Amino acid sequence: MAEFDTRLRILDAAEVLFTEHGFEATTLRQITGAAAVNLAAVNYHFGSKEALIREVFRRRLTWLNQQRLKELDRLEAEAGDSPVKPSRILEVFFGVALRMAADTEGGGRTFMRLLGRTYTKPSEFVSGFLAGEYAAVIARFKAALIRALPNVPGEEILWRFHFMLGAMSYAISGADALHIVDEAALDDGDTEALYARLMSFMLGGLRAPLPVLRRKSAKPARVRKVA
Repeated sequence: MAEFDTRLRILDAAEVLFTEHGFEATTLRQITGAAAVNLAAVNYHFGSKEALIREVFRRRLTWLNQQRLKELDRLEAEAGDSPVKPSRILEVFFGVALRMAADTEGGGRTFMRLLGRTYTKPSEFVSGFLAGEYAAVIARFKAALIRALPNVPGEEILWRFHFMLGAMSYAISGADALHIVDEAALDDGDTEALYARLMSFMLGGLRAPLPVLRRKSAKPARVRKVA
């Protein structure tokens, strides 16, 4: 139990410090100081800073993605042979995350802010790790959206999903860039209102008319000189 408590304190301290200062600026000494443990404890439980970063994400992200897949399984079972409505698909994927972001006592809010800021300021190491963690989930939700929106090309669905992830990331990360609009008018403490506004925005984007894209002009053929 003592070892488990030490490991948990290190993870909690690292999560908060990574959110406040970023991965590179946060040192192991800062983490051990906040967790009230010695440096050897980090090496014993995690082995390296990179391994610690992975565990900070994995301990909550695994649950988050499992819940998403569990809820999608339920919706697809209820729908039977019919496709699940796009709004229900988005509610599952983003709703689970926003409910976690509303958890101020269990660490969910801190983690979702860390996750949101990681999306907006990615590092190569963390981006590669998250891509692997999300691969199966994104594939399932992409397939569900393609089935729900047969008239929207798969490539366009991926782009819109990409934009929706960005919108959610900014909404939950507490990014200062949002405050250039009108800081006094933005109340990010009302989770229900944030959820309603964000879902309305994302559904509008998902159902928007297809863009008119210019075709890339073909490069002119190279003229070969004849000697």
